[in-house]
Amino acid sequence: MTGLMSGSTAVPPGDPTGDPSLVAAGDGPTSPVEWSRPKVIAVVALVYLALALILWWGVWSTHPTATATCGCGDAARFLWFFEWPSFALTHGHGLLYSTWLFHPTGINLLNDTSVLALGVVLTPVTLIFGPVASMNVALTLAPVVSALAMFVLVRRWVRWQPAAFVAGLAYGFSPFMVTELALNQLNIAFLAIPPLVVLLLEDLLVRQTWSPYRAGAVLALLLTVQFFISTEVLVITVLLGLVAVVLIIAFVGLRHPGELAARTGHALRGAAVAFGGACVLLAYPLWFLLRGPAHLTGPIWSNSSSLTQYGNTLTSFWTTGGLDQVHGLSLRFGGYQGPVLPGPGYLGAGVIVVAVVGAIVWRDDRRLLLFGGVGIVAAVLSLGPGHGVWVPWQAIATVPWIGNIVEVRFTLVLTLCAAVMVAIVIDQVHTWASERRSGGTPTSWLAAALAVAMFVPTLGAVWSNLPLTTRAVVLPRWYSEVGARLPSGEVVLAYPAPFSGLQSSQAWQAVNSMRWAQAGGGGPEGQPGRAGRARAGFEVLFDASLDLGIAPGPTPAALTAIRRALAVWGVTTIVVPVQADLPLYERGRSSAYAVGLLTAAMGRPPTFGHSAWVWSSVRATGTPVPMTAAAFDACTTGEVAADPTPQAVPSCVLATRP
Repeated sequence: MTGLMSGSTAVPPGDPTGDPSLVAAGDGPTSPVEWSRPKVIAVVALVYLALALILWWGVWSTHPTATATCGCGDAARFLWFFEWPSFALTHGHGLLYSTWLFHPTGINLLNDTSVLALGVVLTPVTLIFGPVASMNVALTLAPVVSALAMFVLVRRWVRWQPAAFVAGLAYGFSPFMVTELALNQLNIAFLAIPPLVVLLLEDLLVRQTWSPYRAGAVLALLLTVQFFISTEVLVITVLLGLVAVVLIIAFVGLRHPGELAARTGHALRGAAVAFGGACVLLAYPLWFLLRGPAHLTGPIWSNSSSLTQYGNTLTSFWTTGGLDQVHGLSLRFGGYQGPVLPGPGYLGAGVIVVAVVGAIVWRDDRRLLLFGGVGIVAAVLSLGPGHGVWVPWQAIATVPWIGNIVEVRFTLVLTLCAAVMVAIVIDQVHTWASERRSGGTPTSWLAAALAVAMFVPTLGAVWSNLPLTTRAVVLPRWYSEVGARLPSGEVVLAYPAPFSGLQSSQAWQAVNSMRWAQAGGGGPEGQPGRAGRARAGFEVLFDASLDLGIAPGPTPAALTAIRRALAVWGVTTIVVPVQADLPLYERGRSSAYAVGLLTAAMGRPPTFGHSAWVWSSVRATGTPVPMTAAAFDACTTGEVAADPTPQAVPSCVLATRP
């Protein structure tokens, strides 16, 4: 199998020195043994860390305990996910399930992007500095450890070790990574595990220097850790890993059948240990995900067609467009507040040219063919439907588990393959130049120049977003002054309702150390089809919060639906903050509209204090006040809405009662 990974020269099992790709050449580059020293790895890690600090300079140059991309959208959800482990561990709650969201049904954290492995590890940071700090630490370290994992993988395949450093840059700081970091998709941006899985597979199938039991056990542990970071990335990694294994077996079986037979026993023993170990370690977590409390059934996203706009097109890999169409929605309704980001599928013309041309020039290098083949499969699977062309995804989108993947995320494997390929090509260029040097002429300049030129288009694509745009995490005054000291047992319905997509209330709850439970929440659970008996009220509050389409009025059906939902959720307190004090991405429709609608539903006025209208003791409702559209508009717009008296709108609504 080494014939596939390094060319045509077969290597005895357990003898890596026979691999021509690991033999020093030319002007005597540093040996792999020297480059494996902890000091060198530490220096490489520090360089990657410096680049990550530049990327997140907006955080670390200000207040890392109170600054993020924003306290909204997915950032708000991840703040909640970082706060929950510290709260659960210090209050005797389970890590995998919580009723502090979607009360009283709760949330199964394994069904969501909870990154529990990161949240648990960073619990000390959360306890001391808060969830904003721990999330920022994770976001900053994500490209560092991902790049370092790629460096560790590739350094064993190249003779000119700076090529491995380039591979780390191309992977850990790729446009895919930068975009996912900016969007706070930490479950997708923390990509240290896939390169290490490749490393273990290479040892099991090719080098066989480790005991198969040791390699299999480590592989099982890596897969388990990835499960607790992202099941989506785990499925993608396993699926494309199987593709790679099939390609290796097919090639070696045809070209070197004797070598295949010699290595099969070792590989099968390691694979059995990996599979068995992963089954043991993940038996309970998998049961909890599939059958535990508040587990999800059916497609994760009930309207998966809404995600097809994020699937790649044939031009996505070399053009920077892709997120232009959603940029305005991101700015208005929560998300990254900086300039337009490159599409997640963008590789860059430089990376594509180096990888493709290099694979043609050095077509006898089986490593390039292997990673090129896997990369093509990943690229094809990342193509999204809905663009007028049939794509393979349409044939597998209904397959359990695989169908829940957002197809553009197969780009992460394409990025991994491209990073390996460009490193091998740069190493081959350096070797070629070394063999043709004359006298004392240095040979590294050509390979270095190629690496720099390769990154020019990529740098141009992300330049406008360097450093990433950040904002202060803003809490409405009521949440910082009253919410932080609410008595236990409170269940709050925030406005705007978090299941509308305006998820900032999850950040407010997390920063306040889970002082209350919350009705609703964001993510896959926050969809109408999962609201059960509260669905009608869910839909009214969704439309009332999200300023798109026609605002629901206080019809008898709408008011009844709201009251029923409040009862189902066990809400004790409703809070509508003054929206003029909040960033645009944390506002729903106007405060006057929200106060008017909820006053009509509750049948009694709220109290006003700490810049918020509040209904306490929600179970004590009055008689609802259905209103005509004209009467409601008169109370929630114009002079009444502009009246500085806090009770102007509630008084107007209640005055229409017969």
